[in-house]
Amino acid sequence: MSENDPIRRSIQRIDAKTVAAARKFQASILADVAGRRGTLGGRIQPLSKGMKVAGPAFTVEVRPGDNLMIHAAISLAKPGDILVVDGKGDRTCALMGSIMMNACKKLGLAGVILDAALRDVEEIRELGFPVYSVGTNPNGPTKFVPGRINHPISCGGITVHPGDLIVGDADGVVVVEREKAESLLEPAAKKVADERARIADIVAGKNLRPRWLEGSLRAAGALKEGEAL
Repeated sequence: MSENDPIRRSIQRIDAKTVAAARKFQASILADVAGRRGTLGGRIQPLSKGMKVAGPAFTVEVRPGDNLMIHAAISLAKPGDILVVDGKGDRTCALMGSIMMNACKKLGLAGVILDAALRDVEEIRELGFPVYSVGTNPNGPTKFVPGRINHPISCGGITVHPGDLIVGDADGVVVVEREKAESLLEPAAKKVADERARIADIVAGKNLRPRWLEGSLRAAGALKEGEAL
């Protein structure tokens, strides 16, 4: 297989054990421990707020308004994969609808992240299959223009490589590089524990002001040295 082949059939995926562990964390937690980076632009939203998804990225790049390569990708993806589609943010037509989403679910895919529009919203919601998109449009796509499968893409303003870890929830979607994902699990667990302790203090009426606040205000020049709020 040449690096220039438009369709790459074999990729190295984030391992299933790491996916299972990462699935327990909110997307926000993983984004924070990843250096507050890797989140797709907020225009990409879940079709229903209760949708959650985690798995390896199976990347697709298409020309705006054409879904030929998405059909090919559905045929090639493995159970547990998440289709991540660079549709250039186009909203002039839908790149996917209920027929394709039913196929994705039947084939065991974990979900779809679509930087473009979709249609058949009510049917997809009833299907209960995790889908994130930039919006909806009843107009259908063409199927004429070749694209690329399993090449690095840009989705929601973030670079996504095939096999990267994808985690999505009501807040949105975070992408974690495959090589770094496992190393973030322990910091993520610690952050969850720290946040729960912080919230417990607040509920109990203790430490309502963050301990770091005055130091940060001094560092920003908003407070003079020795001055307090």
